[in-house]
Amino acid sequence: MTRDDIMAFCASLPQSTHVVQWGNSDVWKVGGKLFAVLGWNDGETAVTFKVTPIAFEVLPETPGIRPAPYLASRGMKWLQDTRSPGLSDTELQNHIAYSYEMAIAALTKKKRAELGL
Repeated sequence: MTRDDIMAFCASLPQSTHVVQWGNSDVWKVGGKLFAVLGWNDGETAVTFKVTPIAFEVLPETPGIRPAPYLASRGMKWLQDTRSPGLSDTELQNHIAYSYEMAIAALTKKKRAELGL
């Protein structure tokens, strides 16, 4: 997936919002909760997303996947796909979608209802 493809996928998720933060990174949220960050790794696109504890242990064995700088160092279960080679397009979409679902699950029932989620 290209950077534009990833941006379009994140934008297609219901109630997702986009802001530019943290040194020009594209930050995607739902209900104010972070679910994906597109930044750079040595000038190339890198995608950061939240994962389950099991995925956090297993996926870094895949070339191009590493614990997310800053987030993982603070004990959070976030990984970064440096796209070299990284996950397949389908796998990346699935992980971003699951990160989005985890962000929704962290919202209050009231907030989910307000958003229609």
